Amino acid sequence: MSKAEKTKQKRRRGLWKKGLLLLGLFLLLLGVSGWIGLRMLVSAQDVALLDQPLPAPTIVFDENEQEAITISLNEIESIAFEEIPRHMIDAIVAVEDKRFYEHEGMDIWGIGRALIQNVTAGQTVQGGSTITQQLAKNVFLSHERTLKRKWNEVLLAQKIEEQYNKNEIITMYLNQVYFGEGAWGIKRAAEVYFGKSVGSLTVSEAALLAGLVKAPSVLSPYKRPEQAVERRNIVLLLLKNQGYIDQQTYDQALNEALSLRESRPNRTDSIQYPYYTDQVIREAISLYGLTENDVLHGGLRIFTTLHPGMQLAAEQVFQTESLFPPSMGDQLIQAGAVLIDPKTGGIKAIVGGRGDQPFRGFNRAVQLRRQPGSTIKPIASYTPALENGFRPDSRILDEPVRFGSYEPRNVDNRFHGKVTLYEALIQSYNIPAVKLLNELGMDRGIDALTRFGIPLEAEDRTLGLALGGMKHGVSPQHMAEAYSAFINEGNRMSSHAIMRIESADGTIIAERKEEAGTRAVAPEVAGTMTAMLQGVVEHGSGKAAALAGREVAGKTGTTEMPGVAGGARDNWFVGYTPQLVGAVWLGYDKPDSQHYLTTTSKAAALVFKELMNRALQDQPAIPFPVVKGMNKIKQDSGKSEDEDKDHKDKKKDKEERKKKKDREKEERKRKKQKEKEKEKKQREHKKRDRKDRNKDDD
Repeated sequence: MSKAEKTKQKRRRGLWKKGLLLLGLFLLLLGVSGWIGLRMLVSAQDVALLDQPLPAPTIVFDENEQEAITISLNEIESIAFEEIPRHMIDAIVAVEDKRFYEHEGMDIWGIGRALIQNVTAGQTVQGGSTITQQLAKNVFLSHERTLKRKWNEVLLAQKIEEQYNKNEIITMYLNQVYFGEGAWGIKRAAEVYFGKSVGSLTVSEAALLAGLVKAPSVLSPYKRPEQAVERRNIVLLLLKNQGYIDQQTYDQALNEALSLRESRPNRTDSIQYPYYTDQVIREAISLYGLTENDVLHGGLRIFTTLHPGMQLAAEQVFQTESLFPPSMGDQLIQAGAVLIDPKTGGIKAIVGGRGDQPFRGFNRAVQLRRQPGSTIKPIASYTPALENGFRPDSRILDEPVRFGSYEPRNVDNRFHGKVTLYEALIQSYNIPAVKLLNELGMDRGIDALTRFGIPLEAEDRTLGLALGGMKHGVSPQHMAEAYSAFINEGNRMSSHAIMRIESADGTIIAERKEEAGTRAVAPEVAGTMTAMLQGVVEHGSGKAAALAGREVAGKTGTTEMPGVAGGARDNWFVGYTPQLVGAVWLGYDKPDSQHYLTTTSKAAALVFKELMNRALQDQPAIPFPVVKGMNKIKQDSGKSEDEDKDHKDKKKDKEERKKKKDREKEERKRKKQKEKEKEKKQREHKKRDRKDRNKDDD
């Protein structure tokens, strides 16, 4: 290598060193500037609100955007760090933030671990928020899901860590976090669930409460004790694996029976329209990704489809004891009902139970799963029949049938010969519905049910589906949404309560997208089904649901109570007017041989009638669209019914005449027998007289 080349190479190395030095200085300057900027941002955060932790109430607006419900259950009672048992603190740290005592507000390792698990699972299965970040979010931030909010959360968490020590942070967190059942803070939670002070909580009880924080409503031990205990056991395992408890303590806590407070404080009095509020919270969680804590912790503005007049009417109906059958034993006959606008799917009113119910308790209008009985017939059998060439006046033979081991029967245990589809539907005959599904094929029935939004399982693929035989069943919400397609020209709209959610400053957090709906059935078939279902109320099994001055269509449904002759498990009525759809269910929460219905679906129809009467009292009476040819079919059906009645009367008269003749014949026979006996006695008497005279002659 020449001297010039060596000089050139040396110059290049010098330039590289200078470049690297400048780059290092730049990065150092950038780092220092970033650190200074971060420190300035952190210092600028105001954490004074931690001293005033009560959140602002969430406001729910009705269909006219008027304030209707204020969600403010934030009765926080703070306790000091010294009053909280160590195993309660350990439990919350173990399950919510195991590096709580190591990080300074943000856990980089935790975020990385959560990211890897989420990517591996293909969905969000674990979050990376620390306890400090959760505290910051709950107290200071709006609930929008943005990177900006997440960044602000990190800054606030850092400021909190600098201003408070770990014991103060965990105490504030436990005093403010929501544990479900209206219990804000650990003091209320201990009282609500166990009826004791925080200091008296066992390791097992502490683990159960710590497990609730993730999803208080879903994991409530009052509603889902099995899931709550399963979650408790996960927390106990974490405590053992992280070294907080030994094997003996773990075994003892694992085997401790769940012992809840027998009577929960009734929280429904403190909030208006509790069941509608419950549905709003449910949708915010399931459709828009918020948590129960997000909604209840405050500051939101939620715009809904609520009709206050209809909601109040529904609640009044459920408080009218005389409308419901008398209950058996120690259980109250329960009920659930929902009213839906068929044009939009907007839920106007909802009631999920009778009697004293805890806020966020079991909502039978939406969470119930029961077999729908004959209310499923219009969807599973008659709609597919009309779609495949049958007419309302098409005839089908109601006769004894058997499909393998399945032998359907009618409720009256009779067979009615050739009947029209219209007659079979309005009188709720079972055999024709099953025969139709069998003739059309299960695929067509399943397809129709799917289009109408009815949830199905693989095990439901049996002919019993025509009569509502399903593994898990449906809720009143499912049935009301399905029937809404009949009056909405065959278009099914998804039932919903929420239109949009805003933060306190008006920022839109979530908004319902415009929906075209799902084509459940062709408009002409929907119209024909409505006309047929009108007949159910006018001349058939649903007469008890008729409304004075209004046209109503609907269907009754009853399911049998196994092992109890004449007993029913469920009573249903699903019906509608042109502007409102309603579904009503009656039954026991835990039906058994001592708790069953002795009523028919007429009981549900009567509740439906009163519900619709009150809900529609200020609404105009609108007629259903006229379906060509249906009036004649109804008239012919009426004649058939009259002829059938005449036939029955004549048959009864004939039987009575025959019985009379048989009685007269028997009477004559007895009379003749008596005469014979009398004559015999007379002959014997004469014979004895002659014998006596002969003896005297001798």
